[in-house]
Amino acid sequence: EAISEGAEGIILESVLEGMAEYYSADLAEKVTRGMTENALKCRFNGGTVPFGYMIDEEQHYQINPAQAPLVIEMFRRYAGGESITEIIEDLNARGIRTSRGNRFNKNSLARIFSNRRYIGEYAYKDIAVPDAIPAIISKDIFAADLYGRLCHSQQNEFTHGIVII
Repeated sequence: EAISEGAEGIILESVLEGMAEYYSADLAEKVTRGMTENALKCRFNGGTVPFGYMIDEEQHYQINPAQAPLVIEMFRRYAGGESITEIIEDLNARGIRTSRGNRFNKNSLARIFSNRRYIGEYAYKDIAVPDAIPAIISKDIFAADLYGRLCHSQQNEFTHGIVII
């Protein structure tokens, strides 16, 4: 419907724009509130499910029995000194794919090796809950060799620019 050109049109257009802005701000608040409530209950908040996990009917993380042994294998091989390149080549040669169905690469392994969900820690924005989801690997493996190799090495195998948290 066309808005008239006169004074009434100016006020009507302002009211409609104000209502649209209010609706958008209100919706953003509701979405943020819902996602925060999900996080406090340690529920999946969307995005890509990490390799080795699946989401149940109640939106909680559960271990994927087909992928979890592969996650353990990746961590053990890397902690044991095997190179990233060797692990990637082997996974791809065996036809194993990431959660998104892609071939493994250095970035996908960097995300796996730096993802604290694998030790059971749930995180969303400023909410972090230890032991909130089923752990696939032990904290010892995650902390010991991996942290040292990923974070403290000046000459690591990962591409430059990746931030490990």
